[in-house]
Amino acid sequence: MPSLFPPPRVPLRRERWDTPDGDFVDVDFCGEPGAARQLVLFHGLEGGSDSHYARAIAAQAMGRGWRLAIPHFRGCSGEPNRTRRAYHSGDTEEIDWMLKRLGGVRGAPVHAMGVSLGGNVLLKWLGERGDEARALVRRAAAVSAPLDFGAAGDALDRGVNRFLYVRHFLSTMKPKAFAKLEVFPGLYDKEKVTAARTFREFDNLVTAPLHGFRDTDHYWGAAACGPYLEHIRVPTLVLNARNDPFLPERDLLRAARKAAACVVLEFPRTGGHAGFLSGAFPGGRDWLPRHLFEFLDPGAQQP
Repeated sequence: MPSLFPPPRVPLRRERWDTPDGDFVDVDFCGEPGAARQLVLFHGLEGGSDSHYARAIAAQAMGRGWRLAIPHFRGCSGEPNRTRRAYHSGDTEEIDWMLKRLGGVRGAPVHAMGVSLGGNVLLKWLGERGDEARALVRRAAAVSAPLDFGAAGDALDRGVNRFLYVRHFLSTMKPKAFAKLEVFPGLYDKEKVTAARTFREFDNLVTAPLHGFRDTDHYWGAAACGPYLEHIRVPTLVLNARNDPFLPERDLLRAARKAAACVVLEFPRTGGHAGFLSGAFPGGRDWLPRHLFEFLDPGAQQP
């Protein structure tokens, strides 16, 4: 019977990259360095190489003979980053630097994939760069990306989502914010951050000011990848379930209505947020990574 749980961890090798602004990011690799195909996976909010989707994708990559790189956004690898800033959903300059470093090592375009927040940043970068992106990325895929970031934030702050998801994310985001205050006193109001119960409140107090946005609305509007879909010139799969609690179906369809011809939109009825379980209950996680690799490498035989 398929398992609800992700595959066992594959062996990973970690590299620390110093950023141009004096910070660092940790990048986990699996697969042979000389593999013919390389994939970079951008994780979701508070995710990393141990997230269920990352472990499933890593297992699939190993089985197919690919090399996989999983960069951790700042502060997500288990160690606080050095600078005042952290990471955010529209941080395309960061992944531009990462992709150029990966491409520079190999001298050829890579394949790129992003999940949730990572998918949003990747799609926004692809749209911003347009034709230029083809020099760095051969094909791309985004899973459960919040195409309308503002609608997604508002949806998560309401009803059961606030209890199930927002509380979970804030349980790690707040301690990171407090740890940063120990190094940079006065960065924001600790008491107000402690009292924050929604993404809107937290982003207004922490994420937005840390990264140069006026407030939550400015941040959410600037970070949304939906307006950039029509400018993408790299073959790209956008996979979102219509029952994703992070983004209502009406907002999903509206945000995707002007996607470029090279963007393949797949909006199945079910799948939740980065779930897409297959088979009998409790469901297995093999369908999603297999489907993604079939798009990234069309015509290849399954392992």
